[in-house]
Amino acid sequence: MTGSRAAIRYARAILQLAQSAGTAQQVGEDMTLIATTINGNTELNDFINSPTIKAEVKENALKEIFANTQTITQGLFHLLHENKRFGILHAIASQYKTQFDVANGIEVATVTTAVEITPELQKKVLAKIKEFSDKQITLKNIVDPSIIGGFIIRIGDKQYNASVANRLLTLKRELSN
Repeated sequence: MTGSRAAIRYARAILQLAQSAGTAQQVGEDMTLIATTINGNTELNDFINSPTIKAEVKENALKEIFANTQTITQGLFHLLHENKRFGILHAIASQYKTQFDVANGIEVATVTTAVEITPELQKKVLAKIKEFSDKQITLKNIVDPSIIGGFIIRIGDKQYNASVANRLLTLKRELSN
């Protein structure tokens, strides 16, 4: 839990620096690259989290691996070296996107469907989302065949369930009463 709170603080600080420098989008691309690289490479993840490897070695390695990143991103590596917090680098990179979206009024809507979302269904979902939120929406599709059909929308703490499974469950409750 402490690591995630620290990651949020680091991500906010990096976002503020990037915004003041006018490079928030580019730093966001760096953070996405870092998160996907660490996710896809267990050796790198183990290297970053290893307590036996010195922080200076980690900083130099990360600066070499991510040599084409922004100055602010390179500065993050140095800051993590000074504070001996390389273990939360992946969490910082992940949190940066969340903080960037919040700062720019972008909200992620999770749409669960029984099959891959079609353009027609996407239009219906976006129309329904406009009832919930006036922010710019990014759709994230999750395929779950157990809902049989329809969709479930989750935005923040709000949920709209238009799934066939939910309708069948409601009908079952009505008939059993």
